[in-house]
Amino acid sequence: MNKKLTWHSFRWRIVIFILFIILSMCGYVGLRLYLAFRPLPMGDGSAGPAIALEPFERTWSEDKIVFIGIGDSITKGLGADKRHCYFELLQNNDDEQYPDMAGRDLNNVFVQLESHNYALNFTITQEHIDGQLAKMRLYPTDVKGIVVVTSGGNDLIHDYGETPPVDGAMYGCSYKQGVEWTANLKVRLRTLLEGINGKFPGGCEIFFANIYDPTDGVSDPQIIGLPRWRNAVKVLALANEKISQLCQDYENVHLVDIHSEFLGHGLHCTESWRKHYHKDDPHFWYFQNLEDPNRRGFDAVRRLFLAEMVKVLAK
Repeated sequence: MNKKLTWHSFRWRIVIFILFIILSMCGYVGLRLYLAFRPLPMGDGSAGPAIALEPFERTWSEDKIVFIGIGDSITKGLGADKRHCYFELLQNNDDEQYPDMAGRDLNNVFVQLESHNYALNFTITQEHIDGQLAKMRLYPTDVKGIVVVTSGGNDLIHDYGETPPVDGAMYGCSYKQGVEWTANLKVRLRTLLEGINGKFPGGCEIFFANIYDPTDGVSDPQIIGLPRWRNAVKVLALANEKISQLCQDYENVHLVDIHSEFLGHGLHCTESWRKHYHKDDPHFWYFQNLEDPNRRGFDAVRRLFLAEMVKVLAK
């Protein structure tokens, strides 16, 4: 005759199961805390592509040139001291910090160079139109413009899911919403580009950066405590597609692809099994706020802009 099973006969199994659940939860919480607060290595030295010296050994123009910065905190320089922000480095290299870039700056190739940076932290595309574009003066025909632009990134990430997503603050939106709102983003960016062109009847060249991805293509902002956004990478791709299309629409607007260069230098930079892992430089190029580059990231951004400027301006 089989002995009747009682609750007490399962007590150790129940205790072990409960302990397993508790330990699993503690392990998961611990992993999330570790991923959220672990220090990622920035590395040392230069970052980004090498820039040849030869184009900088001659004058590019003796005309009056105005160098303009438009956009968000990337162009403003949040994430590094002023001396090492990309807008400043484009004009004047820090030869002590970056000896391999000595002589490779705009002041070395333009006889008459004036600069104005209108970019502001935390701003979105509509604010770039309403505020920064409005501050730009109308230049005479004997002045040429060189304009660097970082615009659109904050339209995607604000306000980090603290409120429901809307056009101009898309964080957490669905793919369907992303399709509609990035189409609107393109309209605003076109207005910005048209406005910049209108300020330079004598002509200008615009260098427009696309938007990078701190998740390295994984689409997991939740690992650092942000709300989950499954469509982040897909919506980002939509926005970058619009920026690329705009650059193709204007002969004087040139795409600066920071997105591709920064893949593998975000939250997963130390994980060698990832698709975008960089064995030669497995380091973090972002500032602690994740919106902006750190010092090495700004060096990479500067080099990417400068490489495109060489193609366009060093003729």
